[in-house]
Amino acid sequence: MKAALYDAHGGPEVLRYVDVADPEPGPGDVVVQVGATALNRLDIVQRAGYFTMPGYAFPHIAGMDVAGTVAHLGEAVEDVSVGDRVVVDPSMSGVREDSRLAGRGDLYGELGIIGATADGGYAELCLVPASHVFPIPDDMTFDEAVVFPTCWMTAAHALFDVGKLQAGETVLIHAAGSGVSTAGIQLAVAAGARVLATAGTDAKCARATELGAEATANNRTTDIAGFARSETGGAGVDMVFEHVGPALWEASMFSLGVRGRLVNCGNTTGDSVTIPSLGHLFHMGLTIVGSDPYRPEEFGPVWEQYCSGDFVAPVDSVMPLAEAAAAQERMFASDLFGKIVLRP
Repeated sequence: MKAALYDAHGGPEVLRYVDVADPEPGPGDVVVQVGATALNRLDIVQRAGYFTMPGYAFPHIAGMDVAGTVAHLGEAVEDVSVGDRVVVDPSMSGVREDSRLAGRGDLYGELGIIGATADGGYAELCLVPASHVFPIPDDMTFDEAVVFPTCWMTAAHALFDVGKLQAGETVLIHAAGSGVSTAGIQLAVAAGARVLATAGTDAKCARATELGAEATANNRTTDIAGFARSETGGAGVDMVFEHVGPALWEASMFSLGVRGRLVNCGNTTGDSVTIPSLGHLFHMGLTIVGSDPYRPEEFGPVWEQYCSGDFVAPVDSVMPLAEAAAAQERMFASDLFGKIVLRP
């Protein structure tokens, strides 16, 4: 099969489009013929060597989001058939013991993740535990399905399992053009919350409004804490959904109202932040909480909600797998709204 892989850290030029051996399924596995894979920020971070997940190794085939058609079955697989159109849960937590990818399910240690620590979707074929594939509705395209796994599960877990977002609350969501925030905006609105969104351009702010954000602000030109307080009658927001890091950290802290919580699930602009005022933190009763990995039992219900709901799957662009390096350059420039999709 063809794959876009690399065997050393570096710039986009280390990605090579080459022939590699087809994956062989274990008894409890399936091999998916990849119809589409989507880019994530981790693809770039690991390639560059800024950060790597425990268990990461060379050569590496990225691609945590995978949708496609089941091409081969392991001998013990009974509830999946060749030809099934499926989306993949990339987390290896809860993998059946007869899978070649078993034993990597430590949520707080060496958690296996397809496309992060195991071979992923930047290839024509992808090895997946049979327990981790979910049927795609007949009227849904691979492009619409593949935007779901990483972004929607990250957003759903952070907003509801960790952040306990409730109907009637107000949540501030940054980086509205990112995949995880396009998911977060829609999930929060569907849950009955009020969404304030920020983005780096006015055009992205307009797109966020189309997704359901009630009010938006350009975070390059606006006093974000002032915006949040203005939109809440001075009270501040109940929650900030935060994955940007240092660039908007202080603004996020001062946007929160009494007993507000900041839920963090990323570090796009850096890994170190400063609490701007301990007095503000304890006086307002604020909570800062990290969003840990989602559990395997969460994937199915959120996928069903996505399939049955009136959600939008923003796809910024579609590119051939052979142009994976150019796709990563586009993502690094942050000049996008939604997901970049690669097709073998």
